[in-house]
Amino acid sequence: MRIVRSKKYTLVLKDLIKFISLDSKSRAVSFKNEIDKQINSLVDMPYKCRKSIYFNDDTKRDLIYKGYTIVYKVDEDKDTITIIGMKKYQNEL
Repeated sequence: MRIVRSKKYTLVLKDLIKFISLDSKSRAVSFKNEIDKQINSLVDMPYKCRKSIYFNDDTKRDLIYKGYTIVYKVDEDKDTITIIGMKKYQNEL
């Protein structure tokens, strides 16, 4: 399978990396590399993450990484995994 990153996801990640780099450039690079590693591991087992809590669709999944939910869609017909977006977990009171 091939990984496709949506424009929305790319922009959110770029802003997040920019924010982290204000504190530490090395942590920002490490964070991006680790997210990429987690996403790239989906190629071997695209359904390893839970069904998305944001969609009622078995092909949409949630990859959780350091408090962030990375939503992706598995399309077996096109042999792709599309990274839809990323959201910070927030506990509502």
